[in-house]
Amino acid sequence: MKTFSLAGSAALVTGSSKGIGHAIAAGLGAAGAAVVYHGNTTRPADLPVGAGFLAMDLLAPDAPEKLLAGAVAMQPGLDLLVCNAGSFFDTPFLEMGAAEWDRTMNLNVRAAYFLVQAFARGLVARRRGGAVVIVSSTNGFQSEDESTAYDVSKGALVMMTRTLAQALAPHGIRVNGLAPGLIRTPLTAPWIDTQPAKRAHYEKKILLQRIGEPQDCAGAAAFLLSPAAAYITGQVIVVDGGLTVGQIGRM
Repeated sequence: MKTFSLAGSAALVTGSSKGIGHAIAAGLGAAGAAVVYHGNTTRPADLPVGAGFLAMDLLAPDAPEKLLAGAVAMQPGLDLLVCNAGSFFDTPFLEMGAAEWDRTMNLNVRAAYFLVQAFARGLVARRRGGAVVIVSSTNGFQSEDESTAYDVSKGALVMMTRTLAQALAPHGIRVNGLAPGLIRTPLTAPWIDTQPAKRAHYEKKILLQRIGEPQDCAGAAAFLLSPAAAYITGQVIVVDGGLTVGQIGRM
């Protein structure tokens, strides 16, 4: 269906050199979008031929604006943005220092906020609509005692999705979010693949009885950015195989 096509659009996907971001970027490309990938270091060897790539550390104060400018230079018609970059800088609450807290918030929250701002300013100046997907986490809805700063940052992204949807709707810019559950990525694979008892524990709690793969997030992101979702904004789609629903049902 043409309503699900992204042909004629161009997207920037942050944190797309691997994991969920890489799968989302590949999915957008398969749907017809021109995609600019992003990572911290050199261009990965497995990126599609012709795809743009920008290396930039989003912890730098001016990085969001510079990254957006670089993406627009590659794709002047940029009208789609996926804020996926983030990481798990966390320690137990009683050991958390200000530097680590700031690092978590600056990468997971500040960078996304100002990247969307730079993106939206460009669209408004061109009098063009667009769409944004902000990648949060199920940790943005339910907390874990070993990931306090991470959970706070992901909760902030849920509210960011809603408030920016309100702020940007008058300009024809939709903002939605994804909240992945347990997904096998380079960050989680080391324990998923080496701790069978822990893996089985989580698989039992997930209604679909398996741990997710990055590709499981790609379709939801492509849908939210496509014309098929033209009447959807301010929503956060949970992609967790039913993990959170199952937990609530068993309380």
